Amino acid sequence: MVSAPVKVQHNGEWINCRITIDDEKLVIPPPVNLTIPLKHIVDLEEKKKNTLTIHRKDGSVVDLVSVEKVRFVLKHKILMKCSGYRLMVQFMSPAIRGGVLLTNAAWEKGAIIVLKTGIWCITQNKQICIQIDDVTSIELTKREVSEKPTDVVRIDHLEHHDVVSSFILTQISTLQILHNFLQEATAGIKMEGTELDAMDQQIAMLVYSGMDSSSIQNMLQIQFKEIDRVYEKLISLNMAEVKEIRREVQLTAKGVRYITDATKSGAN
Repeated sequence: MVSAPVKVQHNGEWINCRITIDDEKLVIPPPVNLTIPLKHIVDLEEKKKNTLTIHRKDGSVVDLVSVEKVRFVLKHKILMKCSGYRLMVQFMSPAIRGGVLLTNAAWEKGAIIVLKTGIWCITQNKQICIQIDDVTSIELTKREVSEKPTDVVRIDHLEHHDVVSSFILTQISTLQILHNFLQEATAGIKMEGTELDAMDQQIAMLVYSGMDSSSIQNMLQIQFKEIDRVYEKLISLNMAEVKEIRREVQLTAKGVRYITDATKSGAN
């Protein structure tokens, strides 16, 4: 059992207390007075600085604030026992950033845990979370492992607006199952119902390549109102977000996935 100091949000206030956690449950003392079986936790988020958000089966959430060392221990215990898809694997994350193989990329033995909002890859000393909303592509492909072409699952995702690739390796009998499960977990980013015409696609591709509005206007020799029309469409489809007041945009994971799929289709 681990005991740790935290702040817990309760009735609109942050309460200082000392929680305990073991392999079965998390206990928060009075005045919160709450016991959470770890198997009743269905999601775990870490978005705000120093804050963990625990989602329970009954739909309620618990927000905890603590130092990094405490959060690391809490995340590890929760992730290894919560309600989610869990599999022992080898992973390389991140492996590629912006199309360039990272020099320190290496295979690590650990676990992959797939929750509602994130795909977690963890070892005893590392915790990596790929946000589901940031995933741009999941595919079953091959990678050189020990100088042999080996089946792996590749996950492409956005990280600080760079496209990053991670690889998951496990025994071949379960790799397809893992791939299918990840496809289902990210079903919300599929492109069905998202239609862009030729001009829309061209402008989205130029945004993806890093061009600003003025450069796009000069290259395509079109009026800015046409670019603005496309930006409005991309934003309404959740394929782009406003970067600056002057309407510079950058593609979301959904937009990057569309361009990636369109590029693959054009190459066939």
